[in-house]
Amino acid sequence: MEEKNCVLENTCSFAGVKPIMADLPYPPQQIKEKNQAYANLLSVDYCGAVSEMSAITQYINNENRLSCESCALAKTILGIGMAEMMHLQKLGELIFLLGGQVDFTARLRGGKRKLWTPEYLTIPGCARRMLLADIEAERAAIEQYELHINMIKDSCVTAVLARIIKDEEYHIMLLKALLKEADGQN
Repeated sequence: MEEKNCVLENTCSFAGVKPIMADLPYPPQQIKEKNQAYANLLSVDYCGAVSEMSAITQYINNENRLSCESCALAKTILGIGMAEMMHLQKLGELIFLLGGQVDFTARLRGGKRKLWTPEYLTIPGCARRMLLADIEAERAAIEQYELHINMIKDSCVTAVLARIIKDEEYHIMLLKALLKEADGQN
């Protein structure tokens, strides 16, 4: 094989990056009884327009685009994305326990189904706009989780959703600090 002279290199190492989340335990993954309606609500949190799938994809895309110019910021964004992956996993388990299907299809009211799509994402060009979009996505997720907590009458399920909200609030705090830091550098 012929060697090529590569002139650009990403030297940002992601070794040791861990999920960034609130330092609180998660409640057990359990339910009171199977409930398809609850599973359908969680499918929207799993892979709807405002969802963990959208958050993960948006954070990974942002991390990829930031890693060459701002390694520290990219590492933080990756850590937040990893926490969102854990949320996705927890929601998937709950959906399954409730009797639902985990197949990247949001089951909406009236029997409508919508397969997850990258069209849900906001992909701005600069770091500041990325952070603003991430903050807005976290706020929308919290609002949706709170709505679902009010609709679900299973304290086992709502305890997990309430714990996920703690992570989302922590992410907003971090993202605001990063935004303030980015604004200070301009």
